[in-house]
Amino acid sequence: MAAMQFVYVMDPMCGWCYGFQPELDDFLAEHPAAELVWIMGGLAPDSQTPMDEALRETIASYWHQIEAKTRVTFNHEFWTRNTPYRSTYPACRAVIAAEQLQAGSARSMVKAIQSAYYREARNPALEATLIACAGAIGFDEAAFAEVLASAETEQRFQQQLALTRRLQVRGFPALFFVDAEGRAYPLAMGYTPADEMAQRLGRYLENTG
Repeated sequence: MAAMQFVYVMDPMCGWCYGFQPELDDFLAEHPAAELVWIMGGLAPDSQTPMDEALRETIASYWHQIEAKTRVTFNHEFWTRNTPYRSTYPACRAVIAAEQLQAGSARSMVKAIQSAYYREARNPALEATLIACAGAIGFDEAAFAEVLASAETEQRFQQQLALTRRLQVRGFPALFFVDAEGRAYPLAMGYTPADEMAQRLGRYLENTG
């Protein structure tokens, strides 16, 4: 019997994805043999233009909303320590680069980026931060930088963006159960507690079993 498969569409710089991580961890703990495929959905394209004040205030307010609803906390000093950019594609590529260097490392890389961003108030829109995150989880930084900038990483990222569109994902996080025929069933479209995802999965399995 094939292992159960889930597809997780997310962005490492999505605050709601950070808030969702404890729920995802709890849900996956009930399915230890399951395969989780990480897909980078790309929240915001490459940009070297600093965020304007209105956008900074909007995103900063989201962080407080996420803290109120989830089990995570944020280091709000990020906004005074950094020049923020609305640019998450580099962080997405960093996860794909890590996976190319070592299969199964997406989760560790995502958590390293989230920790740098949300807990340590470092800026993952900057390549130097991403390379340091890779080094922190054991990658050779020079090798990682090379893969991060490679055409293959960009090609894989574009494939993941295309899959995100095919799955009709319009917001993150998004988690799907994939059945034996390759059909995807949504378990989470946006922040969802672990018990709700478990209930949805149970209904799918009853109906397809």
